[in-house]
Amino acid sequence: MNMIYHKPEALEGHISSYCPGCLHGVAHRLVAEVIDELGIRERTLAVLPIGCATLGTNYFNVDLVVSNHGRAPAVATGYKRSRPENIVFTYQGDGDLASIGLGEILHAANRGENFTTIFINNGIYGMTGGQLAPTSLVGQKATTAPDGRDPKTMGYPLHMAELIAQLEAPVFVARFSLHRAAYILKAKAGIRKAFENQIAGRGFSFVELLSNCPTNWGLSPAESLDHIREKMIPVFPLKTFKTI
Repeated sequence: MNMIYHKPEALEGHISSYCPGCLHGVAHRLVAEVIDELGIRERTLAVLPIGCATLGTNYFNVDLVVSNHGRAPAVATGYKRSRPENIVFTYQGDGDLASIGLGEILHAANRGENFTTIFINNGIYGMTGGQLAPTSLVGQKATTAPDGRDPKTMGYPLHMAELIAQLEAPVFVARFSLHRAAYILKAKAGIRKAFENQIAGRGFSFVELLSNCPTNWGLSPAESLDHIREKMIPVFPLKTFKTI
């Protein structure tokens, strides 16, 4: 009998503690598969910040460091510069990366640091209570915006991939989605390219993944997938913004 499916070595065997329908598990799986396929697990370090991303300590079977909120790029920079032969990636949510960590990620990208960032954009703070995030859509309700995001007082959603693509140093900036199987396969190819860039010493790569948060969106898992397709993708188009 031929095996058609197996758990990646770069993933632990723990049962998921993410909310039902959450796509963090899919993102973890893609990153782990790429790490296995490239044969880099034994020399890979994941830098995880505060938030739902911290739960990656239970699932990624690689060396791990947990940083302060928003500071994953700074920690990744220090480690990669001291151990350039190793592979380093940050795995960050939108509240972490695009809010308190905005300066960290922009400057790391602008310096062209040779590590990989996986950015999970679900448009809201997850673990900390469903607050409005920098990527929340106009009109989207949150615990800190019960009447919905009003751009007159709260500004517009930040487009992180577009911001980073304007910088000179990054070598690969792209946005993908995890809401359907065909899109998941494209996301994996983007993640692989980002890691290959790092292995080749080309510089900084940024992969944004549109994800969901059924709990804080107040939707069922199935409805949340439709929300990505109908509401998020028109605001955050799926494309490769920069590749060198």
